[in-house]
Amino acid sequence: METYVDAIGEDTAATTMETAAKKKNDNKKLKVMVALDESKNSFDALEWAVQHLRDVISAEPETDQEGGLLTLVHVHPTYLQYIYPSGGTASAVYATDIVPEPVRKAREESTTKLFTRALEISRGRMVKTETMLLEGDPKEMICQAVEQTHVDLLVVGNRGLGMIKRAFLGSVSDYCAQHAKCPVLIVRPPGEISTKEHKNK
Repeated sequence: METYVDAIGEDTAATTMETAAKKKNDNKKLKVMVALDESKNSFDALEWAVQHLRDVISAEPETDQEGGLLTLVHVHPTYLQYIYPSGGTASAVYATDIVPEPVRKAREESTTKLFTRALEISRGRMVKTETMLLEGDPKEMICQAVEQTHVDLLVVGNRGLGMIKRAFLGSVSDYCAQHAKCPVLIVRPPGEISTKEHKNK
């Protein structure tokens, strides 16, 4: 099941999901996963999740009820460096996944900044949050993480690819909507819906 919502403004899909979650079990708190990268769209998705799903993932200090959990997942694509033999007529090309030190340091710094920014957003809403760093194909690794951690909902941003780019490149959100073992909420970039509505007028 996939649902699209706009990242700003009130949205009937948000109300529907919140109501459904509460009706399912008034005492149950949910485990929600948000897939993050450096894009603005993934942070729009996180902002949307902590704003609209706060009641079903945050702890309630005045009760003994256990809170839900927000998992922030980030995936480093597998690093492949191609090595070309020198001299002679050899045409073999070798690929190695050993990450050079400068690249490794840059990745670490980038990931630290990403998680620091994301944790400020979620903790500002009093949401219990954990981080998860994986390596591999982002689409596949996110779906594996969903299955292994048994989350109730996956929230991803939509990069707003055009039809041609989407056909050739695919998208993480499309792949997750088809393969994740839980409901998937795709948060569109703010204004994407209003722009489309404006063009149709």
